[in-house]
Amino acid sequence: MKLSQKGEWTNRVPMLDGVAVSYAEQSRVDEYSAGLEKGKPLATDLMAEIASLPNLEKACRRVISNGGSAGVDGMTVKELGKWFSLNWRGLQESLLSGAYRPQGVREVEIPKPKGGVRKLGIPTVIDRLVQQAIGQVLSQVYDKSFSPTSYGFRQGRGAHDALKQLSHYISRGKSYVVDIDMAKFFDEVNHERLMSRLSHWLKDRVLMKLIHGYLRTGIMAGGLTEQRTKGTPQGSPLSPLLSNIVLDELDMELSLRGHHYVRYADDIVIVVGSQQAAERVQKSIVDFIENTLRLKVNYRKSRICRPLELNYLGHRFTINGEILLSEESEKRLKDKIRQCTKRNRGVSFETLIKELNLKLRGWLNYFKLASMKSRLKMLDGWIRRRLRCFRLKQCKRTKGMLRLLIKLDVPKKRAFTTATSRKGWWRKASTPACCEGLNKEWFDNQGLFNLSKVYESLQT
Repeated sequence: MKLSQKGEWTNRVPMLDGVAVSYAEQSRVDEYSAGLEKGKPLATDLMAEIASLPNLEKACRRVISNGGSAGVDGMTVKELGKWFSLNWRGLQESLLSGAYRPQGVREVEIPKPKGGVRKLGIPTVIDRLVQQAIGQVLSQVYDKSFSPTSYGFRQGRGAHDALKQLSHYISRGKSYVVDIDMAKFFDEVNHERLMSRLSHWLKDRVLMKLIHGYLRTGIMAGGLTEQRTKGTPQGSPLSPLLSNIVLDELDMELSLRGHHYVRYADDIVIVVGSQQAAERVQKSIVDFIENTLRLKVNYRKSRICRPLELNYLGHRFTINGEILLSEESEKRLKDKIRQCTKRNRGVSFETLIKELNLKLRGWLNYFKLASMKSRLKMLDGWIRRRLRCFRLKQCKRTKGMLRLLIKLDVPKKRAFTTATSRKGWWRKASTPACCEGLNKEWFDNQGLFNLSKVYESLQT
């Protein structure tokens, strides 16, 4: 892996060396500082590129593919394509002239896995299109200047890269973790600091005015509109990029201090070699976040811990850096499966299998780096038992259950014993007759996604 003269990575490798990262960080910090001293902005006159037809078309396609709810104007994503084909010239002119004005944001609340609610801001689909168009251009400008150990909301980078990097640091003896949790980060972003940071790099007055307009856009909740003085709406296409711009200042500070850290969006962990170092780092970095960045730290969730106690992006780590599945992640999967396989659902068994396969395939694709062979075998058995309960309940009567088991070549005596049993569905699902008839091969024939089998194939 080589560094260019500007400190950019010419080949992206998840396993970065700590010293090399520091050199890259120092290079980009020096370049940034030199640019400020000379008064040279990073980019000028970007609005022409943002409002170009190819960029707007690309943004429109992206918004439509992402889907989502309608905003305050009621226009749906399905209607956006037709609207754009008729109005793209007017949209282009209003963007270039600076006449475009963002509309209000509709607020919705979604429950968090551990309780409470997360507030999302849903812009109108037209505003989403414009924000997507801005993000596409600004990402190309900013991404090359971001830290190599920043992985959230960046093209070609993701959670797996962050996990590999953290595993690498821990394997090198960094066995104490400073886990810093931001308190409602997206709601606390300071507008003045963000606009000031943008103004150092961008010299496009129309673009700056438009971004500021998005930051100040009112939020509609309960029929009333509330003006926003801080924060960026979580759910807005532009918010992820703006959050990286805000936290890039923290990345620079951490790198200049020589810390080994990994950041995925606002999830930040710093790894050190001792308890004393962890306490010292935690105090100084929390002070920097609150007093310099003007953000808030959640003291209840922030902590110093060992790798095995950590829950980072749904994973934990051994002292040697091995990636494991966290207990919370397994529990959350089981809760989703319980909801999907409720025995009172009025869906066919084939439909249920298809729904379940989508969840299992997506879950395994995300957690495939974890060492969890034995746990997946236990999960597969538990899932099959849940499905046996569902299939037996579909039989409704004793005769139906008896016919099903006999059809599956279960001896009549064992089939009759299970069918006439007064045990509950969960107990019946584990009887020899059910395990013999509705066995692994039967579930394979039904097309059930086998977690342990697919996981083993991914490891080879």
